[in-house]
Amino acid sequence: MSYLVLARKSRPQTFAEVVGQKAVVRTLQNALAQGRVPHALMFSGVRGTGKTTLARIMAKALNCEQGPAAEPCNVCRSCRQITEGASIDLQEVDGASNRGIQEIRELKEKIRFMPTSSRYKIIIIDEVHMLTTEAFNALLKTLEEPPSHVYFMFATTELHKVPVTILSRCQRYELKRLGHAELNAHFHRLATMEGVQMEPEALEMIVREAGGSVRDGLSLLDQIFSYCGQEVKTVDVIDVLGLVSHQLVANLGSALLRGDLGAVYTLLDEMYLHGTDIRRFSNDLLGWFRGLIVCKVSKKPGDLLEVTEDELALLQQTATSQTLETLTAVFNLLLEGLEKATFSQQPRLALELTFIRAVQFRDVVPVAELVSRFDQLLAGTLLDALPASTPIAAAPQSQVAIPQQPSPAQPVPPSGGPSAAVPAAEITTSPRDTPVPPTPTVAAPEFRPPSSSPKELPPEQPQPSRAQEGAPSPPKEAAPAPSTDGKKRIRQHWNLFLKYVHERQPWMAGALQLAASVERKGEELLIHFDDLADCTMLKQSSHLTTLTEFVLDFFQENLSIQFACPRSGCAIDPANSLAPQQERRALANDPLVLTALDVFTGQVGDIRIGPRYRAGHPAALRSASDPSAT
Repeated sequence: MSYLVLARKSRPQTFAEVVGQKAVVRTLQNALAQGRVPHALMFSGVRGTGKTTLARIMAKALNCEQGPAAEPCNVCRSCRQITEGASIDLQEVDGASNRGIQEIRELKEKIRFMPTSSRYKIIIIDEVHMLTTEAFNALLKTLEEPPSHVYFMFATTELHKVPVTILSRCQRYELKRLGHAELNAHFHRLATMEGVQMEPEALEMIVREAGGSVRDGLSLLDQIFSYCGQEVKTVDVIDVLGLVSHQLVANLGSALLRGDLGAVYTLLDEMYLHGTDIRRFSNDLLGWFRGLIVCKVSKKPGDLLEVTEDELALLQQTATSQTLETLTAVFNLLLEGLEKATFSQQPRLALELTFIRAVQFRDVVPVAELVSRFDQLLAGTLLDALPASTPIAAAPQSQVAIPQQPSPAQPVPPSGGPSAAVPAAEITTSPRDTPVPPTPTVAAPEFRPPSSSPKELPPEQPQPSRAQEGAPSPPKEAAPAPSTDGKKRIRQHWNLFLKYVHERQPWMAGALQLAASVERKGEELLIHFDDLADCTMLKQSSHLTTLTEFVLDFFQENLSIQFACPRSGCAIDPANSLAPQQERRALANDPLVLTALDVFTGQVGDIRIGPRYRAGHPAALRSASDPSAT
């Protein structure tokens, strides 16, 4: 007979020989002992976990001459036939190659007949998820109410592809991946039975490569036994399977955490000399960093990590010297970079770039820290820690600074004047002794301290003669000379006042820009608006108080603010009982006007509602009879 691979030679023949899957085995044995075996069973799980094996053991237990029993005897004729694959009453169907409705119809015809030599007919369909929708539908009725002498057993690796109508008719058993310790013990026992000596680290590598699948691990053992003979060393496993030494992965990870880029390049070159697959190396390195994080956050990392005691001690020692933030940052960089390196046309270059970023991540300031610093700066905590600033010297007259709000106890001195420490009342200057300062490039308001008596006010500047009228005028943006005329001064410095307000209340400056004109009447600052809605916000008490403070601080005069609109802004027309705004809106929405706009494809230009435009009004009659009337 030809050589049997370990996966077939070591296939369990009883429930006691099954590795792992204790919950499923116990449930099946209790069902056999209590006579509660369902007519349809569904075994699901990853490859190599024992789905078909359990179905065959279950078939032997049902048809055993000593049973049905919790354990097949493996001695009777029925058990031996099933073990040898010669039982007529056990039919195994490959769902991948017999997936059509015709095969299911033939199967239904066969199960109509009683079993030939056994107690029951057993139908095992492997990879049942490969059946077509029609085949599943043809099986529904038979699966729901099968003959009493028939048992169905299904196996699948993709349970989500099986229709719900099939799943609802079966009792499901999910087989899990085998644990690291269980696989290690099982492989060690098989190696001893084969007379092969294996180094512990070599066996650990095979267990990790198996990934919880018994069949995958047995296939690797067969390959290693054929290469090494009676003694298996770690170096041989690395050479045959193209794996990376766990020590090499640990050294490279430690070099990344130390920031030793030279050692990283050396270890990476050593890894390439071994011909290691990039995907395997990436998975091992990510698994090593995951182990560090588990050791950092878990009190019992040995329960979560499938590593030896020496490897666990090394992981715990490395994790102790690093912070969780550092491990998380490096792990995140490697997870993104190694995934790109796997699909890159230059994987080594992509790998080196990823390692460079992982080494240099400490030089990058996290966004959260930057935001925290900015918040502290706004809160003034950083400004309070700075030393007190020295007094700033007086700027030249050619430079213009935006005036700040003066303190009530200390008035603001004139631009280019003496220090602010000198009281304004002590400054007495004569226009003859004080030279006229040169005109600055940027216009700025001229500030004067509040006078204690009218005698301290400078005399009015003389008007230029006609001979001087032909002289070239200064630039338009130059600030005009001070004047005692309050109206003129307010109008000329109004734009600068708007800038002053904009720096403190932008919305208020925007509202003031809508003003039609501004003038002074005695101790009142009168601001004219064409539309009452433009000054509604400004008229509120809190806003009006703020605006008054700005006016007093800027113009340095005791002024009260008043708002004015045409016809008092909201007068009601006695003819139609409408306010001007309401009348304009009514005229714009008049049906006749809208029809005219639609016919001529036009738009409304001006809407005039003055007295001379009203029909029947005396002013309108005079305008019609006398074109020169205004």
